[in-house]
Amino acid sequence: MKARHLSIIAKKEFRGLFSERTILLAVLLQLFIALFSSFLMVGLTSMYDPSSLSKYSHFRYSVGYAGNDSEVLAFLHNSPDFRVYKMNLSTAVAALGERKLAAVVYVPDTAADAQEPVKITLYTLENDLQSAIVDVKLKDIFLQYEANLRQARAARIDVQPVPLNLPPSKSGGDFYEFVYGLLIPLLVFMPAIIASALIIDLITEEYQHDTLETLVSTPVTFSEMVWGKVLACEILVPVQAGAWLVLLMINGIAIENAALILLQVTVSSLVLILLGALTALHYRERTAAQFIFSTALVVVILFALSLPANPMNLLTRLAVGTAGPEQWVVLAVTFAVIAVLAYATQRYAEQISRLNHAG
Repeated sequence: MKARHLSIIAKKEFRGLFSERTILLAVLLQLFIALFSSFLMVGLTSMYDPSSLSKYSHFRYSVGYAGNDSEVLAFLHNSPDFRVYKMNLSTAVAALGERKLAAVVYVPDTAADAQEPVKITLYTLENDLQSAIVDVKLKDIFLQYEANLRQARAARIDVQPVPLNLPPSKSGGDFYEFVYGLLIPLLVFMPAIIASALIIDLITEEYQHDTLETLVSTPVTFSEMVWGKVLACEILVPVQAGAWLVLLMINGIAIENAALILLQVTVSSLVLILLGALTALHYRERTAAQFIFSTALVVVILFALSLPANPMNLLTRLAVGTAGPEQWVVLAVTFAVIAVLAYATQRYAEQISRLNHAG
């Protein structure tokens, strides 16, 4: 196997990729998203934790207040987050349905020191992002009122509760988990998944376009043709993943061990690319190969994620600087898997080459 022939095939594939507008637009779209990853982080976080947006909202929300004049009304008036409108309950609920109000608070005519509990009713819009933010801001108001009620009814307590000394909570946990536990591993592994699907297209198109015989008639062997395509796909991974990491760091996201992350992703991607190459060599038809590979890829990813030291977890620990010696164990195991897949790919390519010459 000659390195010059591999470089010729790789350059040929790169020229083809650069002429494909779809591929270029996909890469540019990835880079564009990475460039604005801070906005992406806030937007995606709000999908599974809408209350996280409350700290960024400085808008004053219109709230209807109905019922008894209580301390809740005073707290709402003093809050910089709300404009309070005292009105009839039915009128307030109707205005809420027309989205003229963000929420409606109803406080019953129950004295602070009464025997029965004070049941405050909150009306909001269902499945509304703004309602989630308003709920969080109103929670602080209700907690203040609850503290005052506890003081007013403190004389009823005849048993003192056991004090609990809990450590102070820290904000930003959701963002930390999202960025380092999901965003970074997902972004740097995405080029590997794209490259593994790309190798199937590069190999099967030689069969579908009837260009395989022409290519093999040159000094380039069939095995060199396959490995040249593998090389082209493998080069794309660290380039794209590196661009992701650089743009994430430009957005102010601290990433430790960027070089080791690129090494782990590059090595892991070769496993997926070789699996894609074997699938393409076996089926030789794009639709069937892509379907089988996609199904197998889901199984492989689920199996990998079930392991304690899986690549996603390892990338997270590398990004925050807490990875231990197990990273080298994972790297060694990955190299062993690559050796097996590379041997299988070479033998399969040689077998197909002999069949082509015999035919």
